[in-house]
Amino acid sequence: MAFSLDLLIRENVKKLTPYSSARDDFKGEAKIFLDANENSLGSTLKKWYNRYPDPHQLKLKEKLSEIKGVPIENIFLGNGSDECIDILQRAFCEPAIDNVIICPPTYGMYEVCAEINNVRVKKVKLTSEFQLDLEVIENAIDDNTKMIFLCSPNNPTANSLHHEDIEAILNNYFGLVVIDEAYINFSRQRSFITQLSEYPNLLIMQTLSKAWGLAALRVGITIASEEIIAIMNKIKPPYNINQASQELALQALTEVEQVNDMIKEIIKERAVLTEALVNLSFVEKVYPSEANFLLVKMKDPVGVYKKLLGKGIVVRDRSKVELCEGCLRITVGTADENQTLLYVLAAI
Repeated sequence: MAFSLDLLIRENVKKLTPYSSARDDFKGEAKIFLDANENSLGSTLKKWYNRYPDPHQLKLKEKLSEIKGVPIENIFLGNGSDECIDILQRAFCEPAIDNVIICPPTYGMYEVCAEINNVRVKKVKLTSEFQLDLEVIENAIDDNTKMIFLCSPNNPTANSLHHEDIEAILNNYFGLVVIDEAYINFSRQRSFITQLSEYPNLLIMQTLSKAWGLAALRVGITIASEEIIAIMNKIKPPYNINQASQELALQALTEVEQVNDMIKEIIKERAVLTEALVNLSFVEKVYPSEANFLLVKMKDPVGVYKKLLGKGIVVRDRSKVELCEGCLRITVGTADENQTLLYVLAAI
């Protein structure tokens, strides 16, 4: 069986006529805009915030195209990666009929979006080494499995999935394979973007929230074939990325060297934090990390969590998550934040 995008798309999406905004109807340059029922007098902020933003985010995509090395036609921008996940499920998964596969422990929004869209979730848990169980995944796939979500580096385990295992899925499964690379900048693994032309069923999700430090702007990125991106654009809200986010993200994307310096600093602090945590008597294991956080197994994780909270330090309690029993997830902070954390932990 060969990959067929036409067989994956929901019939109602095929027939859908997308909303055409005023900016879609108009092509070219103009001095006076009286087409979109905007406030022509401006706003209390910058005057141009009275105008709707570019629905296609072309300037932002042009800069991302330059950085990522892919044409703008292969780029979709969402209001955070969560919107990308939701749009994919709405485009390809028939409610109450189709299913998706996730590999827990992993990012929770794959399942939440599926539940919202009434899409069945098949869970194939990772192995004890936090890697893919290819045999079980193969057995879980059926005729209604529309996509598989793989997070690499994975959240909350912080490790990368074996590249060859992901390739095995891409080569043998003819639905969509969504690889979430939110933390790829902190990893030595190469991005699957370089293999986009090899696999028509491949989608890569990245974000400006982590390495670029723009979590508040809510800009998620999906890179895929032009055909898949066209379907996503067909059903997205017309103005899903606001003007301020487009402007600030475009400004940030000119500072590649600064971002690279931040990545190096975070990786250095990750090593310092790892070494210090290992030496604490109640810490049983610090799992290897290729992300900007650590998964730490310890005695009495809930007690430690509460004591940290009492000192104004918030970490993530993952102790009830299967395969992460007894673990806290700790983001790598600034050097000062990390030292404060270690001081409080030493006192515990």
